[in-house]
Amino acid sequence: MTKKKKKKCGRMPLQENLEAAVNKRWEAADRIVELTNTFCMKHLDGDYRELCEDMIAELLDMDTALERGKPAGWAGGIVHAVGFVNFLQDASQSPHMTSSQIAEGFGISQQTMQSKSKIIRDELDLIQLDPDWCVPALLRDNPLVWMLEIDGFIMDIRQAPRAAQEEAYRLGLIPFIPADEPEPERSPGSGAKIIRFPSGHDKHSKAQSERKRNDNGPTLFE
Repeated sequence: MTKKKKKKCGRMPLQENLEAAVNKRWEAADRIVELTNTFCMKHLDGDYRELCEDMIAELLDMDTALERGKPAGWAGGIVHAVGFVNFLQDASQSPHMTSSQIAEGFGISQQTMQSKSKIIRDELDLIQLDPDWCVPALLRDNPLVWMLEIDGFIMDIRQAPRAAQEEAYRLGLIPFIPADEPEPERSPGSGAKIIRFPSGHDKHSKAQSERKRNDNGPTLFE
């Protein structure tokens, strides 16, 4: 009895398969960056453009399947996710845009945009006013930036001695040394600036993390 020859399956070797997948993901990321850059510089600003670029790079590092789906869908979801963090829909902010305006700008449906945004927010564990994804204009008054644990106690590092602020900055825990920043000028009779953010959103608490895992959608963008 003659031995039957095995048929060739026609599949690429595993290494070539992996390389092809990675290349495809990078090509998709390049296209997404082009779309977010164009959109942000036309409708938002340079701060949003940089945050979107950083978010795309972060998603690449996490092997998020950016090659699955249209680049415009991912681009819209990324802008939406950054906007979620920074209250982009709040008309008192500048710039500001609605969810429908973002979707229209990328030529996609709101459902597609929100679906991608949800994937991104879950992947990066995003919360509103997330210090890692906050525009510079909101950093100074963002309480999540400055609350640090010192000697077992949670305190506002802005109230700590300058030496403690310098050490926190050296460790990359804060974006700048508060003691070096001049106090913002206020017009007579003006009150303190208040930034709204979800109560109980302590990024370091287990309860908050559990809420984020169960979050089915953004609280700002409907």
